[in-house]
Amino acid sequence: MIHAPVRLRILVTLAALRDGDDLSFPRLQRMLELTSGNLITHLRKLEDAGYVSSEKEGAGPSSGTSVTLTPVGRKALDDYTLTLRGILDGI
Repeated sequence: MIHAPVRLRILVTLAALRDGDDLSFPRLQRMLELTSGNLITHLRKLEDAGYVSSEKEGAGPSSGTSVTLTPVGRKALDDYTLTLRGILDGI
């Protein structure tokens, strides 16, 4: 799940925030230089896995979506990082 480059970039970007902090969808999109469709597709996969959560605020043109890393997502990223380090240390 995490190994896909875009999903890894999303998780790493959200992990750089303090626990409980979030990013707006447009800001995350700009930071990662992704199209909205591409970002939505990857966020859905991460949300289905329980790694991120999103919250829509407001209604109409002034509405916005914020995205945050869940504790499950942080643990999955930590585990993934440890696995990669173990592989690299074994080379």
